[in-house]
Amino acid sequence: MTVTRRCSSRLANADCKASEESNGSKNGVYVRKKRLKSTTEITPNSKTEHGSLPDIEDFSYGKIEATFGQKRGKLEASDHLSSAGKKKHTLTLQRMGAESIVSIKPKDICKTVEPPVNWEEVLKGIRDMRVAKEAPVDSVGCGRAGSFLPPKERRFSVLVGSLLSSQTKDHVNHGAVQRLHQNGLLSAESISNADEASIRSLIYPVGFYMRKAGYLKKVADICLKKYGGDIPSTLDELLALPGIGPKMAHLILHLGWNDVQGICVDTHVHRICNRLGWVSKPGTKQKTSSPEETRVLLESWLPKEEWVEINPLLVGFGQTCCTPLRPHCGECLVNNLCPSAFKEAASPVSKKKN
Repeated sequence: MTVTRRCSSRLANADCKASEESNGSKNGVYVRKKRLKSTTEITPNSKTEHGSLPDIEDFSYGKIEATFGQKRGKLEASDHLSSAGKKKHTLTLQRMGAESIVSIKPKDICKTVEPPVNWEEVLKGIRDMRVAKEAPVDSVGCGRAGSFLPPKERRFSVLVGSLLSSQTKDHVNHGAVQRLHQNGLLSAESISNADEASIRSLIYPVGFYMRKAGYLKKVADICLKKYGGDIPSTLDELLALPGIGPKMAHLILHLGWNDVQGICVDTHVHRICNRLGWVSKPGTKQKTSSPEETRVLLESWLPKEEWVEINPLLVGFGQTCCTPLRPHCGECLVNNLCPSAFKEAASPVSKKKN
């Protein structure tokens, strides 16, 4: 009797568990956990086609709108960026060691966003400051990469410089591109044939140089096989390359093909637009969570004729005046129009030694 009861109990438990799985856990008791590397709504041009490599530009952005259900279970993308009628863009999320690619789409509410008050006056003041003081982006930015090369080679060098630029100061990035050129490694064919260890040594100390060396090899192989050593000429094709996300793709289109389809939003543009109050989460006054969210909102009101200039303009402003830490608000010509002016710690005053 004891054996029979135990067997019956086990069978009952098994049937109960199977029922819960088939019914989608309607009672909320049975929940599958620890599916950290699952993906949601991956677009046709997903990075998974090239080895599930995340966009290098997304590494530093942890505050992407997403929530984890059941602790480490299902990843649910916030709907604040969803809409129909616009192309999908992919962002890589890194949470608790997991890398999940979630498809997001711009929100249609952006079509009705009103331009910020006094934005034209603020932009003019920033232009005046930029003319008065040169920034690193003006002399060693990605736009300078391979400027001495023929068109096809220059386009590939722009792609290389853009990929290496993330989490790297302009002068460090410029030095890496120069070393690649000096060693004959600034074309798709040469990088494809090169040893990855050699590439690493030449691009060091750019941020994530080991990972970027691998990306360069994969990108070079694709460009060589699919585009005859040239680079893709469409946004979707650029986004399909390993390590290339929206910011880089728009920058490469601007510089390589003179094709303006969007604004290149990096950390400087993201930070400054939030400080100026030019962007905020829809329906709130909260800062945007990621450069991609900033891009969508900025494009909703900024006139298209400003889309190309806004990146180098704000990047240089962020390098010289509106710095990440201790911004120089006292030197800023538009501090009277900036809602964030003097609210962060100012640059320390050096103490005189006795």
